[in-house]
Amino acid sequence: MQRKWNKSSLMGWQFIALPSALILLFSFYPMFQSLLLSFQSGKGSVTHYSGIDNYIRLFSDPMFRQAVFNTLLYLIVQVPIMLLLGLVIANLLNNPKLRFKGFYRTAIFLPCVTSLVSYAVLFKSIFAVDGILNKMLLSVHVIQEPVAWLMDPVWARVVIIIAITWRWTGYNMIFYLSAMQNIDPSIYEAASIDGASKTRQFLKITVPMLKPIILFTAIISTNGTLQLFDEVVNITNGGPGNSTMTISQYIYNLSFVYTPNFGYAATVSYAIVIMVAVLALFQLKVGGEKR
Repeated sequence: MQRKWNKSSLMGWQFIALPSALILLFSFYPMFQSLLLSFQSGKGSVTHYSGIDNYIRLFSDPMFRQAVFNTLLYLIVQVPIMLLLGLVIANLLNNPKLRFKGFYRTAIFLPCVTSLVSYAVLFKSIFAVDGILNKMLLSVHVIQEPVAWLMDPVWARVVIIIAITWRWTGYNMIFYLSAMQNIDPSIYEAASIDGASKTRQFLKITVPMLKPIILFTAIISTNGTLQLFDEVVNITNGGPGNSTMTISQYIYNLSFVYTPNFGYAATVSYAIVIMVAVLALFQLKVGGEKR
């Protein structure tokens, strides 16, 4: 019996050996190297050890502060809207009497499988000065002259938020819809007999039972927003005047647009790591189960 267990154990290690080696090589080793790089300074590939100078520089870098402000603004405004929309849409599509449910679910989830660059370019053309949105608003006399949406700091941020919400709401909706279909229908039947309205059932039954899924989607949405890059680069390229630039775009600029400073870029990337960890712990503390 012991010999048989040893053989099966050895077989298990053989199966996980290669994936584990690849994870160590392509994930953990680059992470360790980037951590070492964050303590180095220099232009291009010529670097030297500089201690914590890069981390001290973060606190006096106005560009970094602007990027953090923009990223947190997207996070605070967009993530709650996206999660709420996903929850409401999932609840509507979970109605057993709704016809063409497959079509609606596919249509709402379809943006998630759209190329990031393609949809970003599409939004850029829609909100351009000569784009379809301005033409529609002019045709119904809502505006008197075309609006430069992407040239105004406030409206440019609004466009970014709309674009992210359009693409990722369906992704979260699928999680909520799958969880809702696992809720026992008899719970809702009992609530209906007791006189609870649909809204009350949603707030008192559906939302509490989806709490772990809501927490999960909040964490992954927070993680994704803090790493926001493609939409900003392709729609506004961080403009106007860096008013839409995110932390990820700033890291890219430090590495490939400005005079290359890979050490400081690595330091900024670890700022994202710390922010993701802190916010994830905060969300787990607030939304997690009380022991």
